[in-house]
Amino acid sequence: MSGTPRDHTGYLPIAEHGLIGDLRSVALVGTDGTIDWYCCPSFDAPSVFASILDADKGGSFELAAAVPARTKQFYFPDTNVLITRFFTEDGVGEVHDFMPVDGVSVVETERHRLIRRVVCVRGSIPFRTRVAPRFDYGSLPHTVRMVGDVAVFESAKLSLGLTATVPLEVDGLDVRADFKLAEGESAVFALDQVGGEVTPRRCARTEAEEQFNSTVDYWRRWLSASKYRGRWREMVHRSALTLKLLTYAPTGAIVAAPTTSLPEEIGGERNWDYRYVWVRDAAFCVYALLRLGFTDEAEAFMHFVTQHIAPGDGKPSGPLQIMYGIDGRTDLTERELDHLEGHQGSAPVRIGNAAADQLQLDIYGALIDSIYLYDKWAKAISSDQWDDVCALVDWVCEHWDQPDEGIWETRGGRKNFLYSRLMCWVAIERGIRMATRRGLPADLARWQATRDTIYRRIHSRGWSEERQAFVQHEDGDVLDAAVLMMPLTKFIAPTDPKWLSTLDALTQDLVSDSLVYRYDPVASPDGLRGDEGTFSICSFWYVEAMVHAGRIDEARLAFEKMLTYANHLGLYAEEISHTGEQQGNFPQAFTHLALISAAFNLDRALG
Repeated sequence: MSGTPRDHTGYLPIAEHGLIGDLRSVALVGTDGTIDWYCCPSFDAPSVFASILDADKGGSFELAAAVPARTKQFYFPDTNVLITRFFTEDGVGEVHDFMPVDGVSVVETERHRLIRRVVCVRGSIPFRTRVAPRFDYGSLPHTVRMVGDVAVFESAKLSLGLTATVPLEVDGLDVRADFKLAEGESAVFALDQVGGEVTPRRCARTEAEEQFNSTVDYWRRWLSASKYRGRWREMVHRSALTLKLLTYAPTGAIVAAPTTSLPEEIGGERNWDYRYVWVRDAAFCVYALLRLGFTDEAEAFMHFVTQHIAPGDGKPSGPLQIMYGIDGRTDLTERELDHLEGHQGSAPVRIGNAAADQLQLDIYGALIDSIYLYDKWAKAISSDQWDDVCALVDWVCEHWDQPDEGIWETRGGRKNFLYSRLMCWVAIERGIRMATRRGLPADLARWQATRDTIYRRIHSRGWSEERQAFVQHEDGDVLDAAVLMMPLTKFIAPTDPKWLSTLDALTQDLVSDSLVYRYDPVASPDGLRGDEGTFSICSFWYVEAMVHAGRIDEARLAFEKMLTYANHLGLYAEEISHTGEQQGNFPQAFTHLALISAAFNLDRALG
């Protein structure tokens, strides 16, 4: 697939990017060879390159053929090493982008190295590069100087060293290079965080080759643990590799997405910072990875839960915070960066997330379900962890019957959302399953009574006779795609007449060519202006719900259609616009885990 050129304002579409990372941070590489997003040294650190949010002030790392070229991008098979190919009249060249992952010493993991290797594979090609970091989201001044043949960019908070196998030239606050490669020749650029014990150093071709090979070996060794052998192996494994890239290795945290403020609508205000650990998203990720056989990631997240989320050590049983920093911190104060114009002029650019202070009762169900699955499929939880589960279930029994902001984090006031009730039911029901399966101590009489009360409440007040469907919130008639989780969580039989009627109503009101809207913001105001696209996780939930309802042919067609909305690398943002463009933060963990689950269940149904 050829890359789309930048528009007249200097932006590539969101989907025209690939992702590389080192389990601490990531970079987005455009199809034209420009790094448009990179935060160093971690996912939620201030950006170094952010031209995806401001083409002029954000900073970028350009590396491309210096003559007109068509480009194509693909991943080195079964890895997160990205290759961008340049096709010119005089030859073909490649840029190999990766961040070394090999688990060496602590000092080396603090290096946070980004390697760009350029190779001419046919003919001869002139190349050019411009490295233009803009520290702290483009707000912090910096200097640049040559130390021998290393370019050092220094700011008050962070310093970077650029080494190369071709001569570098300082150009104002940037560094540039022009060079020509003949067939078989290569050049290497390495960008390192420097300071403290980590000093600038060269990155020779042999070292780059060694780090390339060790990184390829790491990703292939990791992926070889997958148990998936189904029809959609390539898409499922790309989704798994993407979820792994969104894991913060030092703590086991899993971020919702590695970007901030990519717009849900071009020119709109629905721009949020997703570089944090949503309890809900991360718990669902554990489910998807366990499905494929990746137990180490589940164990690492359980460690994060025990350290930072679960009751104990003075932490309350509830209400839990809905999201945490990748290091477990709870202060995620939201603010706007007025000096950045936003992607294609979509302001505001936000960092931090005020939704951290919302009450979202559904996260208890997601969290306890993930603990239940971990206990069942990976490793039995400890007695201390069971005490944590009991404390959480007891809190849910006490507090389930109150309005909250719901799964979609609406800013239009609290309501009695059906999905929140559903997941409170899940929290208690999975606690009961664990207790009875393992003979663990629990107040089963209270748990069962509360579970049954929630069940009857959903059927009596979450059902609309007028719509003949389960609805968004109690005593209303607005439809919501979140109810697609009802059969998936085993709350209702997937062939129950009330459920099939709900599925038909959702299909009629919220589905557009297999794509599913979360809800109608006109019918259910969410406190924000503007429209949004279809929600990709809901589209995959829809596939799975149809599989369970026995509508296999419809489910398969919808799934195959959804695959056509992926970008050229198989990556998905949060939403899809009415013209088929990717919208929102990119790539989104939620969407990729739902793809894995839908593929797994569809495969099983097809036999």
